[in-house]
Amino acid sequence: MASDRSSLAEKTITAATRRRVWGFARRWQGWILVFVMTTIAATLLGLVAPLVIREIFDSAIAEGDSSYLNFLFAVLLATAVGEALLALLARRFSSGIGEGLIYDLRLQLFDHVQRMPLAFFTRTQTGTLVSRLNNDVIGAQRAFTGTLGTVVSNVITLVATLFAMLLLEWRLTLLAVVILPVFVLPARRVGKGLQAITREGMNLNASMNNTMTERFNVAGALLVKLFGRHDDEAADFSDRAGRVRDIGIRSALYSQIFLIALTLVGAIGTALIYWLGGHLAIDGNLSAGTLVALGLYTVRIYLPLTSLSNARVDVMSAFVSFERVFEVLDSPNPITDRSDAHELRQPQGKVEFRGVRFAYPVADAMPESLEVAIKDSTAADNTPTDNTAANSTADDKKSLVEVLTGIDLTISAGQMVAVVGPSGSGKTTLVSLVPRLYDVTEGAVLVDGSDVRQLTQASLRAAIGTVTQDPHLFHDSVAANLRYAKPDATDEQLVEVCKAARIHDVLAALPDGYDTVVGERGYRLSGGEKQRLAIARMLLKSPTIVILDEATSHLDTDNEALVQEALTEALKGRTSLVVAHRLSTIVNADVIVVLDNGVITESGSHNQLRSAGGLYAELYEGLLKAEGTASSLT
Repeated sequence: MASDRSSLAEKTITAATRRRVWGFARRWQGWILVFVMTTIAATLLGLVAPLVIREIFDSAIAEGDSSYLNFLFAVLLATAVGEALLALLARRFSSGIGEGLIYDLRLQLFDHVQRMPLAFFTRTQTGTLVSRLNNDVIGAQRAFTGTLGTVVSNVITLVATLFAMLLLEWRLTLLAVVILPVFVLPARRVGKGLQAITREGMNLNASMNNTMTERFNVAGALLVKLFGRHDDEAADFSDRAGRVRDIGIRSALYSQIFLIALTLVGAIGTALIYWLGGHLAIDGNLSAGTLVALGLYTVRIYLPLTSLSNARVDVMSAFVSFERVFEVLDSPNPITDRSDAHELRQPQGKVEFRGVRFAYPVADAMPESLEVAIKDSTAADNTPTDNTAANSTADDKKSLVEVLTGIDLTISAGQMVAVVGPSGSGKTTLVSLVPRLYDVTEGAVLVDGSDVRQLTQASLRAAIGTVTQDPHLFHDSVAANLRYAKPDATDEQLVEVCKAARIHDVLAALPDGYDTVVGERGYRLSGGEKQRLAIARMLLKSPTIVILDEATSHLDTDNEALVQEALTEALKGRTSLVVAHRLSTIVNADVIVVLDNGVITESGSHNQLRSAGGLYAELYEGLLKAEGTASSLT
């Protein structure tokens, strides 16, 4: 993160970023035009009050005309009310523009992130993403809900006021203008300093968000407790929070000193106007009413200048937020629907692997500020990245370590194929290519004769149901988690699939039945209960192709037998691709495929492979001994 902060601090806001921000605002051009016109009207109306006060001194009071004074009083009141109403209307338009634009930005950001390939999430800090979606979007929002109105209003006020002052007394106006560089030059210097501070604060806040996201979920909290790292975690968090505190103090002092200096300069300028104007009035070259009006206009010059100086800092901070949001939006997504992609209609379930080779690239195009601080050791941990080798250069391909090498496999519709092999042999990677969680490096994966890259992702994944070794459940009710597979499912359908997965009795016995909240990641349920609930969710989807990745690994012998019966019945007529170590799953498969170091070394039925005396026979004997030992211990 330190290198990321230093690199960000050296960046400047580019013209391309400014054009891109305006691109988001284009559809609000009509509202912006009305807002500007309303602001101009409010500003011009605000110029009336000093002129009316001038008339009060030079005409109504000087001539003793009380009726004229009453009329001018009414004009002052009407002007104040009209200016307030116009300011309220302008604020309505500016907030509408800002909120609408940020809605578009937030929606585009969320949609882009949740469509990114799985590789993106394996290398990205969750807390950083949440910070971009919340803190940085809100930071960008300030530019339009507050700063936009302030800048437009103050610019118009400044120009119109200077024009009115020139008409009244050009010498005093020039004196006021001479002081303007004192406002502008420090503003540029302060803006650059605060821009760097803002970036550093944003990165530290994102880092703290990521820490809280990881430590405050059940798994993270459990790990901290088991290792007794509470004091270390608190010390680390204290260090970062302390730096945020120090940055906040520096930013506040920097801004306040700057504001006090500008206010002092403005007060001196106003005093000069009254001093020189007073001498002109004593000499008879200027009326008292004109002097008072000029004094009021002078305040209307320096106040906008002070606001504009601060607004520049706000705009710079907002552009930093926009840059950080654009950084996420620009993260490439290599797994997208092609322009000529077609839907998978009435899927039959035939799956083919033709010369499939796959490797996780060492480097990717993800921004460093989003990436988890890990070593480039994809060969050891199979860590995926965003790039595929198909998009890599020749030098990149040399650095790739292949996980799968030359896979040729045909799975007929309705056939059950078990994939076995040593840990790290590529089993999960192989089945992940079917729903296109990753794209192959070479070769092709076909479903019903169509390359999965030529199919729309929505239609492909609608035909596939998956249950993983560690199924994810949302912090919601049992029913809501089930309906994630089929939002319009009836209560009767939920009960039916849960009975099939042998989980209904457990759910019915919960305090609120199917309305019971399962907790984050389903931690209120046991491992076996979570897997059976995930199986029920898969059955509710009623897919043509089923992928089971160690789906029965957490079940005890009794539960496994019940679920195996349910799966046997549920998988009839469906193509199933099963990664498993349990004997009951392996022996029932139509075809068993043995993977070793990313290569299919054996293929056949259970009896054929066991008789062959190869790797499968060795693995099977080991499983037989392990499960026999487990049975003797229960």
